[in-house]
Amino acid sequence: MDFIQSCREFISIDSTPTSGSKVIAEKAAQFCRERGLHVEIQEEFNGDTEEMNVIARPVETRPSNEFLFQTHLDTVDPGPYQMWSKTGYNPFDAAILDGKIYGLGAADVKLDFLCKLEALVKFKDVKSWGLPPVLVGTYGEEVGMTGALKLIRKNKISAKMALIGEPSNLRMINAAKGFATVEIQIPFSKEEINYRQEHNLRESTSTQSRIFNGKSAHSSMPHLGESAIVKMFDYLLMLPESVILMEIDGGTNFNTVPSHAILELDLTPTRESIAKKITFIYGAIQKLEKEFKDYCDSDFFPPTPTLNIGMVRTLGDHVLIGGSCRIPPVITHDIYERWMLFLKQECEKVGGSFRVTDYKKPHRTALNSILARGCRDELRAMGLDETIMAQSSTNEASLFSRVGIDCVCFGPGQREGNIHTPNEHVVIDDLHRATLFYEKMIERFCL
Repeated sequence: MDFIQSCREFISIDSTPTSGSKVIAEKAAQFCRERGLHVEIQEEFNGDTEEMNVIARPVETRPSNEFLFQTHLDTVDPGPYQMWSKTGYNPFDAAILDGKIYGLGAADVKLDFLCKLEALVKFKDVKSWGLPPVLVGTYGEEVGMTGALKLIRKNKISAKMALIGEPSNLRMINAAKGFATVEIQIPFSKEEINYRQEHNLRESTSTQSRIFNGKSAHSSMPHLGESAIVKMFDYLLMLPESVILMEIDGGTNFNTVPSHAILELDLTPTRESIAKKITFIYGAIQKLEKEFKDYCDSDFFPPTPTLNIGMVRTLGDHVLIGGSCRIPPVITHDIYERWMLFLKQECEKVGGSFRVTDYKKPHRTALNSILARGCRDELRAMGLDETIMAQSSTNEASLFSRVGIDCVCFGPGQREGNIHTPNEHVVIDDLHRATLFYEKMIERFCL
């Protein structure tokens, strides 16, 4: 198996939330079988979307204890194709330029699975294991870590320690923020619904539209982006409260700072405008963000909780707003519950609804754990940065650590200003360094 060609094949497969991960999981399973590993799959339907976990071992039967090497195979939506200038405006057509490979999932985090596979295959003929390794590719990380949840609930692994794939620029991550994803529904008034329906049926109508542009970034690092939705909401604040909102749309998912938004409105006055309701809730969000500044965890950057309004959609009788909060370990569950209750009550004041669609606790692995110390020793021996860092985003370590698995996150690829943005890339030499690191970890913990 040619490694670079395998990277190209992985990037060429669309594993975004709308497409699902079955195709890439089947490709991953094929690669594993071709290299002599024993493969098990977990299939799942998310509505009409087919999903799949891949579990590969060098041993035929599941051992009582093992070391987990995990990577998620799904990606976020690529956003506008015209922004992917390095790949010929196709995020699924990998391009190699100046020693880097560009494409959706290059850094976050499909190619890390291939690095782990390359490392594991070197030991496929080992007959006696101390702590046998298991390689797992999961689905749904970008939409609630549903694949990892299924893996745990169906008791498919016996891991005591785990290396979780995460773009870390070849540094070790021992802690991560938790997150809560939320949905807010704001209703149109009956007057607005009737007016919008009549307006769409007229032969001659006129509205005013405005497009807002920003800069995409991962929602855990909102300071690196520029939210087009925030610009749009700030613009709404300057308009008369009685305008009729015809269409409001922005962003691609809760987990990305939105790079685009569009607003269409009619200046005909109405007694109860949804625009007024939206700006009221926006004010509540701003009040909460102000309180966030009172809670700092110096292990993280940004050190405070953050909030991202990731998407807005206009539906038949309401506007849907989706977003996420990032929560460092310093935030107690009581504080988190108080914040969510505040948002719920503010939404209800304008007749809206609020719900938390997903919640993952923050986690922190002790620096003196056997796994953390072993990682630092191997990084130091390879001449890599052994400095331990915390991560503002959340991944499967949050789930695995809750069931007693000691977790550390690691992977090739720069995070800041790279993932969840067009022209995502990874340095090819860093893929090889990651592979060597995984080999060293197998030698240290598994043999």
